[in-house]
Amino acid sequence: MPIGVIVNCLSVLIGGLLGAILGHKIPERLKVGLPLTFGVASMAMGVNYIVKMNTLPAVILSLVIGSAIGELIKLEAGIEWCAGKVKGPIESLFKGNKKDEAYKEIAVTLETSEKNEREFMEKFVAIVILFCASGTGIFGSLKEGMTGDHTVLFAKSILDFFTAGIFATALGYLVMTVCIPQFIIMIALYLSATFIMPLTTPPMVNDFTACGGILMLATGFRISGIKTFPVANMLPALVLVMPVSHLWTSFMS
Repeated sequence: MPIGVIVNCLSVLIGGLLGAILGHKIPERLKVGLPLTFGVASMAMGVNYIVKMNTLPAVILSLVIGSAIGELIKLEAGIEWCAGKVKGPIESLFKGNKKDEAYKEIAVTLETSEKNEREFMEKFVAIVILFCASGTGIFGSLKEGMTGDHTVLFAKSILDFFTAGIFATALGYLVMTVCIPQFIIMIALYLSATFIMPLTTPPMVNDFTACGGILMLATGFRISGIKTFPVANMLPALVLVMPVSHLWTSFMS
């Protein structure tokens, strides 16, 4: 039973819903200050995983090649396109909600300001990566599928609940929809763990975890508004890092 996966997805769904409904009641200083805390938390988690790295050249090579692939196929642009397609119907669905006056004002601003629309997409892509493709979520899903240990995903659920709530105050009900791709990705990893984990070695898992940590570090910089890394375009590195790590240790060590 994928308890951790279900709890994690529900935390995003409920947090996003509460944030969108109660957004106008949350003080502005919290809306500004807490995302900075979330960004720092993401960076701290990333550093915690980076130190587990076993083969530095393999991880760096995977990041470079993976980022190049992501840039060539325009992965982040594809996520932004999907977000733009979903944004309209979600806004229409909840537009009649009288409790959501604050969100409607934000939605009008986003629709009339190209700068704000760009900021909207940057934040949305950042939380998609944080919720759906972080090293914690991927590793936690694989670990639960293999061992039944869901503590990693429970810890992630706490952070995701508050992150979804705060970001929903600005991005609205669209944040709730992130739980759909999140569930698809995490349940696929959970189900495939039985086949993947026996093929791995501890050094491969450590390098995979470190690669995910680097993505979480970049995501933290992005959420905090320090530097907008193209995190989505770096995702192919997660697919490459374990095979590259195995090949490097086999032929270069």
